[in-house]
Amino acid sequence: MSEDRVPRPPSPGQTLGAMWLYTVLRFGLFLALWGLLWVARVPGLLAATIALVLSIPLSYILLRKQRERLAANLEARVAAKQAQRHNLDAQLTGEAEGALDDGDGFPPAAERDPAAERSPAVKRDPAAERSPAARRGPAAKRRPGTRGPGAGRSAQQ
Repeated sequence: MSEDRVPRPPSPGQTLGAMWLYTVLRFGLFLALWGLLWVARVPGLLAATIALVLSIPLSYILLRKQRERLAANLEARVAAKQAQRHNLDAQLTGEAEGALDDGDGFPPAAERDPAAERSPAVKRDPAAERSPAARRGPAAKRRPGTRGPGAGRSAQQ
């Protein structure tokens, strides 16, 4: 049973914390480069552009540990969601051992015969057993491509 256990993902706070840390560090790197270029008397817009261009590869190199932590958190959360969805699918299809056993000693509702559960006092509704087209009535007999009475009136006015 331990193989079917869903791995515990990092909490949303841990993932958001890692994301904010990485984002703040990238902005900090950009602002530090911009400040250095400003001190070096490079004009404002040119300094910002150079700082932006330099901060991208530098953040890739210098912030590797934070980026990998963020990526690992996101991967763990996705893997946990997929495992949870797989387990739920297995339970709903009855593949898991005792998946839908509700403890009443009877087979799960999906395996029960609905006709056997119906009491003789309950009358069947023949309209419910008709096809969807028959339940819609005369509207189902319209020609294909027409939308019914009043269709196209706005185009004629």
